[in-house]
Amino acid sequence: MQEELNILVQAQYPLIYLVTSEEERAEQTIAAIAQQSKPQRRVFIWTVTHGIVEYGQPRNVTQHNTVSPEAAIEWATRQRDPALFVFKDLHPFVDSPAVARWLRDAIASFRGAQKSVILMSPIQQVPIELEKDVAVLDYPMPDMTELNHVLSQQLEQTRNRRITTETREKLLKAALGLTKDEAEKVYRKAFVTAGRLTEEEVDIVLSEKKQLIRRNGILEYIEEDATIDSVGGLEELKRWLHQRSNAFTERAREYGLPQPKGMLILGVPGCGKSLIAKTTSRLWGLPLLRLDMGRVYDGSMVGRSEANLRNALKTAESISPAILFIDELDKAFAGGAGSADSDGGTSSRIFGSFLTWMQEKSSPVFVMATANRVERLPGEFLRKGRFDELFFVDLPNAEERREIFRIHLSKRKRDTTRFDLEQLANVSDGFSGAEIEQALVAAMYDAFAQDREFTQLDIIAAVKATQPLSKTMSEQVTALRDWARQRARPAAASVAEYQRLEF
Repeated sequence: MQEELNILVQAQYPLIYLVTSEEERAEQTIAAIAQQSKPQRRVFIWTVTHGIVEYGQPRNVTQHNTVSPEAAIEWATRQRDPALFVFKDLHPFVDSPAVARWLRDAIASFRGAQKSVILMSPIQQVPIELEKDVAVLDYPMPDMTELNHVLSQQLEQTRNRRITTETREKLLKAALGLTKDEAEKVYRKAFVTAGRLTEEEVDIVLSEKKQLIRRNGILEYIEEDATIDSVGGLEELKRWLHQRSNAFTERAREYGLPQPKGMLILGVPGCGKSLIAKTTSRLWGLPLLRLDMGRVYDGSMVGRSEANLRNALKTAESISPAILFIDELDKAFAGGAGSADSDGGTSSRIFGSFLTWMQEKSSPVFVMATANRVERLPGEFLRKGRFDELFFVDLPNAEERREIFRIHLSKRKRDTTRFDLEQLANVSDGFSGAEIEQALVAAMYDAFAQDREFTQLDIIAAVKATQPLSKTMSEQVTALRDWARQRARPAAASVAEYQRLEF
């Protein structure tokens, strides 16, 4: 990014938009570029609180009457020396006709001159008038080299200089995805908590990192204790996941394998789609980040929703390899580009941005998405290249229902030999895994209220008292099965084997 910014400055681009919340790091980068450029450029910083101040000067050394954006831009156009004019948080003002016009005048006057305006903001908001003239750059999170410098400074300050190479690497990887300021605070917290910085303090850094990820309100760090063996059935899907458990290692790259892009799991509600996504994180040993699309949409400010999505994806990339989990994708992107009339085009831009990111991303972020209503999904999601595989999770068959009963009884510390699993599997025909679990819970509540242990008959009674989704929404389930038969890969091993023999 620094090289790209330097090229734009040397090429005399008059307007550059730098999307970042790390002002100090970005200022240092801009100052270094200005010093190295030929001819050297002065750097001026504008804020709505202090007006224009030359970089490195005290804030009270401000240019007279430059607090308003219009006056500041006018002042910049009158300067003759080569310079970079950095405007912080100008995005609330760019929709003003006067500010947009002054920026266009500045662009015209800067052509052929060694001057550029750099708009710095965490929110990307470019008015239509400037779209053809602006170059947009995303300022990246600190890499391992920068984090190593931060860690070295903290070790120097705490006089904790003895640290092994392995410990240093673990502390650095644990802080990936944090800003420079966040990394400094986390390392200080680890030292204050333990009085030192060693490998044991990696958990402190990771726990704080999880809080910081949760704090943005869009990404959620999910920790799942259950293993993939706690999912009943779906053997074909499990086999696919096991085959790719080492797909993000350096050994896989040396072998020539591409990094997996993602998978979409379609199916009947309550059949284990979300659970398989969560347990994959533990199987692969990768962090699991849940993207809440409902929180991405923010109507409080134009461009805010797009900035939310961009920041969330940037965070996921910065801590990769990781799994990005999107539950109920059909609800998140229902309608896609067709809902522009109701929200001013926000959903269309969000949808387009996410599709472009999925297609072009080079970072090892595996997108794992689930959906219940395939007819609501835009066709662009289902074409080859977006996901590595499209799996269909059907209602469990008798063998899978027997396994689901066994898993839930064992989970509740009951001796499974006391129960006739074959009979339970037969009476629960048409039930999803979630409905089987709830029937078992209902049987336990009935027995608990009578102060006794629940029995086979209690479970059967609870099952018979439940009307499964396969009956209440039979048309929808049938339609989904018909669609998936020729378009998706079955998650159950028995169905997959039958289709292979049929083919």
